[in-house]
Amino acid sequence: MFALGLIGLLVRRNVIFTLMSIEIMLNAAGLAFVAAGARWGQADGQVMFLFVLAMAAAEVSVGLALVLRLYHHFRSLDTDAASRMRG
Repeated sequence: MFALGLIGLLVRRNVIFTLMSIEIMLNAAGLAFVAAGARWGQADGQVMFLFVLAMAAAEVSVGLALVLRLYHHFRSLDTDAASRMRG
């Protein structure tokens, strides 16, 4: 699942698909924490998953704000347009 997100991150040039790929990678990491916690019979994996979930929520809110600003300014969601946003 993590590899699928990484491939999506490297292949796509659209900001929405990039954010979705990052979400897939975060979910894969959270799933690994939960599976490891279940394997060893500890609740630490679920606690770490809550932290991953909070980080994913923050990433979505900041990412959507950037997407809206990028589309409003350039009328495109291409990541190459974001590199011109510096100035």
